[in-house]
This record gives sequence, structure tokens and C-alpha cells, in this order.
Amino acid sequence: MDETAQRLLGSAARLSRDPETEIDWDAPIGDGYGMSPEWSTLYGTPYWDELTDTQQRELTRHESASVATTGIWFELILQQMILRDVYDKQPRSAEFQWALTEIADECRHSIMFARATERLVEPSYRPRLLARELGRMFKTVATGESAYAAILVAEEVLDVMQRDWMRDRRVEPLVRTVNHIHVVEESRHMVFAREETRDRLAGASRGRRWVSALVIAIAADMIVSSMVSREVYANVGLDADRAVREARRNEHHRSLLRTSCSNLMDFLGSVGLLTPAASRVYRRTGLL
Repeated sequence: MDETAQRLLGSAARLSRDPETEIDWDAPIGDGYGMSPEWSTLYGTPYWDELTDTQQRELTRHESASVATTGIWFELILQQMILRDVYDKQPRSAEFQWALTEIADECRHSIMFARATERLVEPSYRPRLLARELGRMFKTVATGESAYAAILVAEEVLDVMQRDWMRDRRVEPLVRTVNHIHVVEESRHMVFAREETRDRLAGASRGRRWVSALVIAIAADMIVSSMVSREVYANVGLDADRAVREARRNEHHRSLLRTSCSNLMDFLGSVGLLTPAASRVYRRTGLL
């Protein structure tokens, strides 16, 4: 693990980005989409077809802001779990120093997301109260593979969609730049999370793997279900009840998630974290 951490420290030294200086925060905001429209929770539904082009663009901007806020929420959870994990580690070790480097990255990302959402839309979004309280409990008790695999799930789900958005010229330039910075730096975090997950599972019993797999799947469900707030639809002027119903049944969106998370599911399966019980949760969430 120390060898991997040393390599990631070298990568961070060469490739770390500074949103404060790399993004022109005073540049005017145009009328681009907030995400690739195909990633909208309503794309492919009858409701989407009823919306005007202006409404579709506005919806994706609010959805993007909601996703970014969910990212901030989980990055705060992530930072606290990592700090707890390295509390007793040797400060001279590469693993300790990489952990603090990752936390520094996440702090910059959270500030970047917060500033971007402020520029993009007027309302602010937060995960629902139940998710916030479950997150509070999870960050307090999750350890080992449960913590690091949950971190990996959150990062992978965001990564796959943001890679599409950052390349899509229909998307607002500010959003593309923010996503590009996030994708570049999160790639290092995902390498570390995979390595930590493998290491923590070395010699783990079947029962421990079963429990960890279920905890990770429930955390994934909590993250994915929190990404787009119900308030998004109301703030865009839509019938929120109808929008939520159609979004939940939207097979196009679920198919995108499944396809994008195939490598993640392969990894979880390879380390014994894709049990029948966990798989049922992932199917309900739309990741499998």
C-alpha cells in the first residue's frame, strides 16, 4: 500500500489542479445545459418530450446543481472517515501523507462545487434529512472495506457521468471545466480506494464479507437516491409528483447507470462484495 501511496503522491505533485486560479469565476454564464441532456432523470420519458428546449436546459442545470451538492455531502463524509482511519498511522508514511493529500483535494472540490452551483442556479439543494442523518451515522461507524468501498462507489458513479458532461459542448463551459478538474483528481482517489478495499478484505471471513457487502450496497442506494432532489422539479415549475414517478420508472436512466457501473460491479464481485443480498439492493438502485 505504501508503494501505491508514494506513486499517487507523485501524481498529485505533477497533476493537482487549483480551481481558484484555473476557473474564471467572473465569466458570464451562458444558456448551456447543466449536464448532457441524456443524463437527465427525465430524458426518455413522456414528460421530457412535453418540455420546451428552455425547460429542458433549466432542468439539467438544477439537476447538475443537486448532483454537485450531493457530491459535497459525501465528500464531507469521506474526509471524516479517512481522518479517523489514519489517526494512529505514522505521519512519515506515504499512506498517511497521501490520505491528507486526498482530503486536501476533496476540500478544494467541495468549495469548487459550492461556487459552481451558486453561479448556475438560484436555489440551493441538500440531500433529504433522512439521508443526512444516515450519512452522519455511517461516517461515525464505517471502517475498513465498508468505508473504502463506499467511497469507491460514490466516486465511480460521479466519475462516469462527469466524463460525459466534460466532453459535451452542449454543456455550460463552467460545468465542463469543474467536471474535468474533478475527474482528473478523482482518478487517483479511486485507485487508492480499490487498493484499500482489497487490503482490508485480506483474510476476511465469509460472514464479514456478507455484512460489509450489504452495508456498502445500502450506502450506494442512499447516495444514488439523493442525487436529484424532489425540489429540483418544483423549482423548474414541473409537477413534482409526476416527475418523481416518471424518473423512478425511467429505464433509459437506469440503463445508463448500469452500463457505466459495470466495471465497478466487476470489481465488487472480484473481492467478494457482490453477494445475493447486495445484488438485490443494486438492482433496486439501478446500478446492476
